[in-house]
Amino acid sequence: MTQNNAAGLIFFRRKVPQSGSAMNASTPDRRTVLTGAAAALAVPAFANAQPPQQLYKTIPSTGIAIPAVGMGSWLTFDVGANAQLRAARTEVLREFFRLGGAVIDSSPMYGTSQAVIGHALDELGRPDRTFAADKVWIDDGAQGPAQIDESRRRWGVDRFNLLQVHNLVSWRAHLETLFAMKAEGQLAHVGVTSYSGHHYDEMERILRDHPIDFIQLTYNMADRRAENRLLPMAHEKGVAVIANRPFGEGAVINAAKRHPLPEIAAEIGAANWAQFLLKFIISHPAITAAIPATRRVDHMRENMGALSGSMPDRDLRLRMVQSFDAL
Repeated sequence: MTQNNAAGLIFFRRKVPQSGSAMNASTPDRRTVLTGAAAALAVPAFANAQPPQQLYKTIPSTGIAIPAVGMGSWLTFDVGANAQLRAARTEVLREFFRLGGAVIDSSPMYGTSQAVIGHALDELGRPDRTFAADKVWIDDGAQGPAQIDESRRRWGVDRFNLLQVHNLVSWRAHLETLFAMKAEGQLAHVGVTSYSGHHYDEMERILRDHPIDFIQLTYNMADRRAENRLLPMAHEKGVAVIANRPFGEGAVINAAKRHPLPEIAAEIGAANWAQFLLKFIISHPAITAAIPATRRVDHMRENMGALSGSMPDRDLRLRMVQSFDAL
């Protein structure tokens, strides 16, 4: 195993220890210890089959390493029952797994995305690598368990690796449900989400007062507001971070593509704008994974390429920001 200490990055060339203990010694008293079924759930099969020279990040509360690029499904997988479009999304997911992917994120908010993911997983033989991340999103906290059960049915999974309270909707009631599920061995990780700067003050209070495993927020080259407080706080507390909207739902990458790649891209092994933008995100020491969404196999190939090659250290990240801001 080699480590770039400047950026806090880990490239795994061996098995990850299958440990349920937290990596951060300052946080065990805040954590629900995973035992029995929950401990087994926290260690997906991909932990024993990591592609060489790819960037994995560790979930601090469980010590589990996951690929630093996952897959979102907002808009892109909401294709209903259209057989042709479902087949196309299955091919996107096939490429994702072929290139070492594991983390798939969805939500009841995303239309038919959950069912389309479930269909694709069936077609692909239910890959052991799957790290299923979903959300609870309903105003009435008492209806949370029923919604979670429906989400499981759509995915075709017995349990989720991660459940998050979507956009902090009724978060107190839903966190109570999710912590109870975790204590009963029905769930490995608990989190909360927000996007585009919304409710960040409230998320900060949750980080401070509740033993969550994950937060999910917007972080990309054009929206770096999370750097001010949330990312440092999550890093200090030992909470994993998923970066959503890494391309700004297309706006950031489409604007960038009007310009040639900066010369610095060659220094970090970024062959295209997707890799340049993603390497900036996943090289942040507090970020555990970014979840770009795509409809296309070629774009998935570009995204997953960000896992390999050199990663920028602090100085290179600053130069990347300067080159992007100068566009």
